[in-house]
This record gives sequence, C-alpha cells and structure tokens, in this order.
Amino acid sequence: MGFGLAILVAILGGFVALSYEILWYRLFAIAFGGTAQGFALLLGFYLYGLAAGALAVQRLCRRKQDWAPRRHLLALAGFTLGAYVTAYLVIPFLGWSCRHSLCLTALPAVAVSTTLLGAALPLISHLAIHPDSQAGARLSLVYFANILGSAAGSLLTGYVLLDHWSAGAVALLLALLGLLLSAALFWTARGPTPVFVGLGLLGFALVRVTPRLFDQLYEKLIFKHQVQPGHRFAHTAENRVGVINITQAGKVFGGGVYDGWARVDLLHDPNLLVRAVAIPAFHPRPRRALVIGLSMGAWAQVIANLPTLEQLTIVEINPGYLSLIPQYPDVASLLRNPKVRIEIDDGRRWLARHPDERFDLVVANITFHWREHATNLLSADFLDLVRRHLTPDGVYYYNATSSPDVMKTGFTVFPYGLRFGSFIAVSDAPLRFDHAAWVAALTSLSVDGRRLLDPADPVQAEAVRRLTLVAEDSVGREAAWQWRDAVLRDVASARIVTDDNMAPEWSFMAIGAWDP
Repeated sequence: MGFGLAILVAILGGFVALSYEILWYRLFAIAFGGTAQGFALLLGFYLYGLAAGALAVQRLCRRKQDWAPRRHLLALAGFTLGAYVTAYLVIPFLGWSCRHSLCLTALPAVAVSTTLLGAALPLISHLAIHPDSQAGARLSLVYFANILGSAAGSLLTGYVLLDHWSAGAVALLLALLGLLLSAALFWTARGPTPVFVGLGLLGFALVRVTPRLFDQLYEKLIFKHQVQPGHRFAHTAENRVGVINITQAGKVFGGGVYDGWARVDLLHDPNLLVRAVAIPAFHPRPRRALVIGLSMGAWAQVIANLPTLEQLTIVEINPGYLSLIPQYPDVASLLRNPKVRIEIDDGRRWLARHPDERFDLVVANITFHWREHATNLLSADFLDLVRRHLTPDGVYYYNATSSPDVMKTGFTVFPYGLRFGSFIAVSDAPLRFDHAAWVAALTSLSVDGRRLLDPADPVQAEAVRRLTLVAEDSVGREAAWQWRDAVLRDVASARIVTDDNMAPEWSFMAIGAWDP
C-alpha cells in the first residue's frame, strides 16, 4: 500500500467516521430525550469500540508469516466495508429498538461499528509505514490526516449536510462513500471480480431500502413503543440546529422533547397560556419586551397583543420554526405583526452582543430543566446577564419547570419575585400580584380580533370563574401563585445553579424521557 493512498484512506475514513458520530448523536439525543447523560453514554460506547478494534487487530499485525501486504490490505478493505455498513444500520436499528425494546439496546451496535472502525487505522499504519528512521514522521502524518478528515466530517456534516438534507439522506451518502472507499481498497488489493459486483448490488440495495428503513424514524424515537403504523408527524423540519416535529393535532417537539402547541386557546389550554396572560398582574404596562425562544409562537402571540406593548424582540436559535408558523392560523399573524422583530441567534449570545438593549419585560418559556444545555438559560450567571438588560422596574419571567434548584437560584439572585404555576417572575423592584388586572386580561385580551375568553359566553365565563378562584389562593406549593419568601422556604435544601455545577442537567436521570 503506497503512503499516498494511506493518507487518502486516513482522511476519508476519518471524515465518514466522525460524520456518523455527528449523525448518531443527533438521533440518540432525540431518543434519550435530550439528556446530558445520553451524550456521555454514546461517547463511551463509541470510544470503547475504537479501543477494542485497535486491540483486536494487534494480533493480526504481529503474526510472523507475516509481511503479506495483500492479505492485510484485504483485511483493511473488509474492516472498512463492515464498519460503514454497520454504521448505516445503527440508525434504523435504533428506531427498531425504541419501538420494540429499549433505546439503550442500540448502544452496543455503535460499539460494533466503531470496533471495525478502530481496526482500520492501525492496519493502514502497518501497511504503509516501514520500520525505518522515517516511521515516526510517517505515523504522525497518517494520524494528522485522520484528524483532518475527522474535523472536516464534523464541520461539513454538522453545518452543511444536516442543514439541507434529512437524516436518511445523510446516512445513505455516508454509506455510499464507505462503499466507494472499500471498493478502492479491494481494487488496490486486486480483489476478485465478484467482490465489486457485490459492492455495486449492495449500493443499489441501500438506495432502494433507505426510504423504508428510515420510515417513521422520528415517530419511533419520540413515541417509542406507543407509535402505530399510520402514526405520522404532520410536519418535520431538519436543519443544522436540530429537528422540529409537529403532530397532526399541533403538538410540537423540539429535539425530541415536548415544546408546546401551535395553538392559542385559553378555553382548552394545552400550552397553559394562562401563565402568559398573568403578566399584567405583576407588570401592568410593559412597553418593550424580549422573548427568548419562539417555538411555534403561541406565547409570543399572546405577549405581542398585550395592550401596552410597543415593541417585541424575539430571539430563536432554530430558523425552522419560521417556515412552520405560517401553516398554523392561530400563530401565522405573528410574523406579520409590525411590533415584532425576530432574531435568529442563541439567546445568551444575543444578550452578550447587545449590551445596550433594555427591556421592561423578558420572557423565556424555557425547556425542561433536566435537558442538556438548559443550564445556559437557568444559571445564576445567565440571570446576571439578563439583569443588565432590564429597566429599573423590569421583570424577568421564565419557566422553572418546577425545579427547586431553578426556583432557589432565581429568587436568590433577585431580591423580589413570585411564582405563578411553573413560572417565576423576578425583579430588582418590588412586585405585586394585581388580581383585578389578571381578571381584566383574561376577559379582554384578543388575538387577530378574536377575544381569547369571552365572558358573554356562559362556558367561557365559567372558565374565567374557575381560573380566578384558583388564583385567589396564594398559599401552598400547589397554589396558582406564591410569594418569593414562601418559595424559598419550600426549596431551602436546593442548590444554586451555576455554569460550573450544571445542577439540573446532572442531578436528574430522565429515564422516563428515554423509554416511557
């Protein structure tokens, strides 16, 4: 095997291997509910396989009959073929495992694939590097080429391919590249003609079966054994930021985790928009507001229609929502609202890049506290950043998802606050809960000329009555609202969340999110 060919194989092999890791991580993260532990498990099995493959090939390289380059080259071609075929099959096997067993059972398949991948690089080095004074330098070049290909695979697949293609299309492309690389190695080893015929037939078969193998993939990863053959998402948007799925009923999943509903409805309120309508109770006249996280826009739609609001800035990291919102009448007008400005960016980064922006109200309907990266929007460090963007009487209103750690952090960083449902409102200025203002908002707020709750309708009037009765009870953890000091007593043993301890992410094993 020539040294130039070894460099090329090392580059292409690294490219395909890390591309698969990027793709696997996206899909396993969805299957595991976006938990931080999911990445750790995937990486552990991935690295175990690489180490096992390198160890397994050691005996082959040390045999004395030994220097038989063609035999070793055929072995390298075989390992490469097996690695890339199994890497492709890991994904449909993950879907099958989630539906029929446990998602966790797909992890050994990752180790099998990376075991074959781990055998390739030592074989390349064994074939292409002679034991002379240049051995060290040549080994460094082979490994540098592999690292270069790996970095290129991460960047090109993560930022380009996954931004334009579906997971199935990317998996098929990587599988075909693997077959081409295997064919090149078999050709160099003067492999028999039937091998090339078989590779061609295998490539054709992969093209034909990919739509079937990847059919209902996201339904299987999210709903697992509850999915039915005809159970399909109404919309799926895939890009480099992540995957958005919406059910036929309008339920939204971002990255495999519940992310609200594409509906604005207070009578039947799956979004619990009643929490958004509570804003006038503790901040009666917000003029400039910032919403961190758009999703399908139901919350932003309510906030944009607060009577006193003059400008609403929305920061959303995933542009895929902007293509989906126009398809849902309840939220479509948000994108045409002259008061609304939408920025596609990471919320924390946007705040850091706009130090002079000030808001009367900042709202973040943050995802579950146990999801990976949730600390970025829940830590005391982030709260200090938000504080610098609030006006003197400004309020930060965000979803603690009932986490004691998150509530203690918010009420410790800010001197004033209250809890409303799973949300907490915090401020550097004293707050009050104006019950009359909340009732007025419930009965007067309208979107697109439609009143959300009409007291003239008996059914809707009864809904208003039930909501206001609940809100009048401000005692106890389960009450509609509760003052800061009372909450702090309830969560006295909780921890302060910081960027360093990432308390919510690593103290909660969301097994239920993996395999309900």
